[in-house]
Amino acid sequence: MASSAGFRFIPCFLFLATLSQSPAAAIFSGGQWQTAHATFYGGSDASGTMGGACGYGNLYSQGYGVNTAALSTALFNNGYSCGACFEIKCRNEPQWKWCHAGSPSIFITATNFCPPNYALPNDNGGWCNPPRPHFDLAMPMFLKIAEYHAGIVGVSYRRVPCHKNGGIRFTINGFRYFNLILITNVAGAGDIVNAWVKGSRTGWMNLSRNWGQNWQSNTVLVGQSLSFRVQASDGSSITSWNIIPSNWQFGQTFTGNNFRVY
Repeated sequence: MASSAGFRFIPCFLFLATLSQSPAAAIFSGGQWQTAHATFYGGSDASGTMGGACGYGNLYSQGYGVNTAALSTALFNNGYSCGACFEIKCRNEPQWKWCHAGSPSIFITATNFCPPNYALPNDNGGWCNPPRPHFDLAMPMFLKIAEYHAGIVGVSYRRVPCHKNGGIRFTINGFRYFNLILITNVAGAGDIVNAWVKGSRTGWMNLSRNWGQNWQSNTVLVGQSLSFRVQASDGSSITSWNIIPSNWQFGQTFTGNNFRVY
């Protein structure tokens, strides 16, 4: 029994980039344990989780795999939580004993939005209605912590550092007067709240968040080498200098530096 998360919604060039992480920023260490509930969606192979409101597209090729979840309004933060990582454990409740023995942990990345369903009560089908904190897990992840027939279980969860292979990836889509930059594979806090771009003929310019982790610039950047700076929700920032050559093309993905994690 899954909740209705209805909004579901590389050549790759790697250049040597000079690492520049904000010196005053502590390495992200996560958050406190809290309680919520979890359901599942997307089928046994999680194919129904592709795409989504964070804009990541194919979660397999992007490196997120099936370790993903759609977040309720209370957790999604209008898309700013995209990329955040969580540790989740099943939590048995009175008359509700569906958790696997030993309460194993799963680790997931937020990749989608679980929309509210105001036609149903919060405690009977409207699982993602505000103000409920809720995780609609990819089905393979739900089955790691609870029985299929449970449908919904209580969970304990906490923010944890994201561990990613390689650097932050910047995919440039759009056209000459509209640059839409998808930011993926972010370590540390995982969720980007501010981003900047610098062309070889410009100063640093703020990017505006369009949706999910797609960031927008209307400045003509074609023909310039590009640098990026991003800031995570914990306040730490990192700069990747000159990671994109001046002959870049729309649709390409480039790799920069990444936040340090323990």
